[in-house]
Parts: sequence; C-alpha cells; structure tokens
Amino acid sequence: MVPRLKRKSEDVPPPPPPALRNPPGLGNLTLQVNVPEVTVDVGVLLEKTHQFVPDLSAANFAVYEDGKPQKILRFKRVEAPITALILAEFAATNYRFVYDMRNAAWAFAQQLRPQDYVALMTYDLHTHIITDFTQDKNQVVEGIDDLTLPGFSERDLFDALYQALDRMSRIEGQKYILLIGSGRDTFSRITLDKVLQKIRETPNVTIYSISTGGFLRAVMGGSPRYAASDVTYLQADNQMRTFAQMTGGMFFAPRFEGELPDDVGVINQAIRFKYQLVYHPTNTNPDGSFRRIQVELVDNEGRPMQFQDQKHNALKYDLIYRNGYRAQQQVQ
Repeated sequence: MVPRLKRKSEDVPPPPPPALRNPPGLGNLTLQVNVPEVTVDVGVLLEKTHQFVPDLSAANFAVYEDGKPQKILRFKRVEAPITALILAEFAATNYRFVYDMRNAAWAFAQQLRPQDYVALMTYDLHTHIITDFTQDKNQVVEGIDDLTLPGFSERDLFDALYQALDRMSRIEGQKYILLIGSGRDTFSRITLDKVLQKIRETPNVTIYSISTGGFLRAVMGGSPRYAASDVTYLQADNQMRTFAQMTGGMFFAPRFEGELPDDVGVINQAIRFKYQLVYHPTNTNPDGSFRRIQVELVDNEGRPMQFQDQKHNALKYDLIYRNGYRAQQQVQ
C-alpha cells in the first residue's frame, strides 16, 4: 500500500479574513480625524477715508500665532454677515434727538442683509430690549417705528453700554455695537472708568457711535443761553469717540439728515468687507490655551506694505481682526 503524502503547509490556502461587523443597532461606524483649522477675517481700511482696500492677495498677508509664522492654506475676499446690536438713546428730551436717532437706526436697518443678526435696545433711565437678535429686517424696522413715547428724561448711557457689552460677550465671534445717542449721561450707577474697563475686558466687540442733535446744537450753539450746554455736549462727543476708538471703530457727528446715508455706508463697508485667511496652526496641542494672532501686510518682497495716493503721499491703514482664539481642550 502506497502511503498518501500530506501537502506542505505552504500549499494550503490561508483562511478567509473574518468579517468585521459593527455591533447590532449601531449601523456603520467610521473614524474621522479632525485637523485643527483657524479662520481669521481681516478688514483692511484706509485710516483717513475708512475705505476698504481691495485687490490684495494671500502673499500680502503674514499671519503669526503666538509669534510663530503660519502658512495660509486658503484665502478669499468675503462679504461677511454681521452680528450687531443697535443701542439707541430714547429719552424724553428734545424731539430733535429722538428724530436723529430714529433716522440713524432706520438707515442702518435698511442696509441689513438676510444673513445678518441684529437686535435693537433702547435706554433712558432703564434699558429696554425692543427686538431680540433676528435675521428679519422688518422686525427691526417695526421696532424703530414703534418708538413713540419715551418714559423718562434721564439718559443712563454708562449703565446701558455696560449691559450691552455684557450681553455681547456671551456671543461667539466678532460682534458690533452701533451706539446712537447724545453721549450724555445723567444718572448712571456705573462710572465712566468702569465702562472703559469693561470695554477693555470685552473681546471681539467693535463700537461704532453716531451722535444725535447735531443740527440743534449747530443752530443754538452761538446763543449764550446754550454755551454751557454746548461744552457738555462736546464732552459727550469725546466720550462717544473714545468708546469707538478703543475698539477699532469710528465716531460720526452728522449735523444734517443728508449726511446719515454716507456715514452709515462707511460703517457698513467697514464691518462687512473682509479678507478670509485659513491656516492649520503649527501648535496642535489640544491644551485649551489662548493663542494670540497677529496679522501684518507685506509686499512681494516681504517688507511692510505701503500705500500711496495719486500725489505719492503715504496712506496709513488699519487692520481689523480678532486678536486670538482658545484652542480646543482634549476630553479626558
């Protein structure tokens, strides 16, 4: 009898791989690795005219995170939606102040776009939320039209601005406050120093201020009867200007109704037109730390960017962007 020879192990085909299935009821599971990505919106405005500077490229921007250069991965010019609070003085003083306030608020509301979020808050002795944050422009316009009878003559600007800043600090991203009023404060519990401190401590909020009563002040300013009052309003203008300048915003003091569309147009351009920069941070440590961002404009040779007018005079410019972000915290 001839013995049967066994096949060598290497001739035996390997068994098929086991079929991997997710536990019953869980469906198909996938693994996704998220790479940190930072998006920075940068506004470039000429300092004198506040005009947006167009036609810049990615090569004109240098981005630093905690002092370390970052590589820009994506770049585009965008017209960003806005999140804004209209903070308007509505007090039982001279009708001209109320008239100017309503016109300024209405002019701003007319430039709103469907993607914008806007709220309306008024103040006299107290603050009043007329319209909460909405994307419906009609609600804001109706809220302005419904302002007919103010309750008090007091104008507690400091209290109102402090509350507005506190409210805006709870909203993510860049926010704006359009402050419309005389700039007078008559009965606030919050002092000017505390308001200035609150402004410094509230990140990502830019204040644009519009003074009211300009025509009335221009007509009555020469009268000895209104001399002391005129000095008071000049001080009020200075406060409104300070609020704006501290946050990178602008102050406007129109005297005629026809100036408002241009003033509001400048505000709209300043807060809406941006360059969007996207980069992957070199520091990928998920430690929850605050990362400081710095953006600079450079020419094609890497030197600081310079602009000139038609007469070859140097033009100064401002860069408006958030100053940093907080990294994600790794879940334990």
